[in-house]
Amino acid sequence: MRNVRVHYYGMIFRIHRMKDAPRESFRWAAHTGGVAIVKPKDYDAAGEVEAATPYAAWQTLRQTEGPLLAGDVLEDNSGTLFIAKYIGFEKAQWWVPEPKPVPQSGVASTQPSDHGAALASPHFG
Repeated sequence: MRNVRVHYYGMIFRIHRMKDAPRESFRWAAHTGGVAIVKPKDYDAAGEVEAATPYAAWQTLRQTEGPLLAGDVLEDNSGTLFIAKYIGFEKAQWWVPEPKPVPQSGVASTQPSDHGAALASPHFG
């Protein structure tokens, strides 16, 4: 699909098209309420559309060769995401992985070491 840039009125929505493989899973997933968590890797940027609301954007794009499909995401000027579902739009947010815990290098020794440091890392030097 090519990038679409349609200007009508209102705010600018960035269009994120769901890739084919995740769309197939999305199609068969049970509907859940609340904020949807979406992964950036599952989407391709696909232009912009100007509209007053996500529904107006859907209506505008419906009349083009690149209508919004279930699973596609609109992002408004403030970064708020709206995912197209079979029942309409719901808010979404990008998935952010939890930071990996910093590994503990061991328990500090109360005994003096040969190198003058209680903790030493074998990864330096």
